[in-house]
Amino acid sequence: MQNLIQIACAACLVVATAATAQTPASQPPAGGTPDKMPFDIPYGTTIGLDTAKRLLTVAETEAKKHDWKMNIAVVDTHGELLAFERMDGAQFASIAISQNKARTSARFRRETRVFYNQFETGHGYVHTLDATLVAAPGGFPLVEGGKLVGAIGCSGGTGDQDAAVCKTAADTIK
Repeated sequence: MQNLIQIACAACLVVATAATAQTPASQPPAGGTPDKMPFDIPYGTTIGLDTAKRLLTVAETEAKKHDWKMNIAVVDTHGELLAFERMDGAQFASIAISQNKARTSARFRRETRVFYNQFETGHGYVHTLDATLVAAPGGFPLVEGGKLVGAIGCSGGTGDQDAAVCKTAADTIK
């Protein structure tokens, strides 16, 4: 009788294991299915060089208030460089970072902090989206009249310092 109970328990274990192995794994959430497309900012006419230079000046002025040495890049709606400035003493590594923050912001039509937040909450796929994507604060889309007209990126300080400088400039575009 004891052998019969052991055999029955073993059979139950085999059946339960086989049933578990056949259960499909649940898929991780992919951001849900919103009713409206997020970050759906229509493209407008790219800002001109004079506006890009003015944005550099605004950002530089803000950085100087705090004695932050920044690299500042302004790009068109496609993410291509319009104007760039490296303040005296700004680190060389941040040249490409500032340009890629601006490029990321323009091409994905959102602030780069969005990617930083996704990466920090475990969404590792972010680094697979684009080789030049920067998932760090400091890149802002330039939106005029509800349309994307370019983007600005800053690098050289902490992410929050970079964001503060670039946001000041981006906020001048209405």
